[in-house]
Amino acid sequence: MPVRKATPQQAVTPETDALADAVLGGDRRALARAITLAESTRRDHRAAARALLERLVPHAGKSIRLGISGAPGVGKSTFIEALGNHLIDAGHRVAVLTVDPSSAISGGSILGDKTRMETLSRRPEAYIRPSPSGNTLGGVARRSRESLLLCEAAGFDVIIVETVGVGQSETKVAEMTDMFLLLLQPGGGDELQGIKRGIMELADLVLVNKADGDLEQLAANSARDYRNALGLLHPRSADWKVEVRTCSALNGAGVAEAWDIVLRHHEALDSSGELAARRSGQSREWMWSELQDNLIADLKDNAAVRKRLLALEAAVSEGRMPAATAAGQLLEIYLDRHRERG
Repeated sequence: MPVRKATPQQAVTPETDALADAVLGGDRRALARAITLAESTRRDHRAAARALLERLVPHAGKSIRLGISGAPGVGKSTFIEALGNHLIDAGHRVAVLTVDPSSAISGGSILGDKTRMETLSRRPEAYIRPSPSGNTLGGVARRSRESLLLCEAAGFDVIIVETVGVGQSETKVAEMTDMFLLLLQPGGGDELQGIKRGIMELADLVLVNKADGDLEQLAANSARDYRNALGLLHPRSADWKVEVRTCSALNGAGVAEAWDIVLRHHEALDSSGELAARRSGQSREWMWSELQDNLIADLKDNAAVRKRLLALEAAVSEGRMPAATAAGQLLEIYLDRHRERG
């Protein structure tokens, strides 16, 4: 009889319980260890991470989740630092999950957001966690959802998810946050033409940054152009009209006003019931994503599949077999082995 793998309940250990209690107590080092555990790909770590999340999920869900994106160089880190300092001054605890491009050599983060948010990283009410994007599309780390829940359980009431930049799969950040904020550079014209329709349709708030000095008027003109362009697009929510404003992360102008808009958006979606529906949908999407990842990992770990994998990959690479045929054969091998076990 085959040995059954441990369920999350079976994976609970005194160490897992102690780690969960420390996270709930707001221990920053415990939170860092918990996120590292959640990001691990080792089987025993994945089982422990599931057990930990099972303990902590009932204590999560009480934060405002804000996704922030924009092209490299637009000033995302400067804006997040200004916003984070403003929120902490107002009594909030802020967690920033930054997703950096990955080094092709080491796999680690390249940009290092703690060095780009120096003043915010020194404040005890802030927690900044950079993670490499790895092979995940859209600039969102594979375990960003788990990290978000762990930060909520640790008592952070505003969670900011910063992505690498505007990409083809930027919907990932929208699938785990309540509000999507898009930062843009001053200068309508060519830049307006270059903005993908999809990314604009995801935005709940558009901010034209760097509205200071010689660029202040240009930023105002750009905001007007974007406002007109958004009028031609289908709104993401029936309960919210996308707003376009200017700001200067450098001198703080417009940062407080931007947060007021975030609060109004949160209240509007909460009162209509859309916020709860959106989070429920995100949880279902997360479940299917996890199922897909786990099935693929289990398939690759199957001995019978591994035995045929190299030959089928070679056949596909050399054009001797369609990819669909090879995939079908691998799936049949995997299912046959499970039928034998059943």
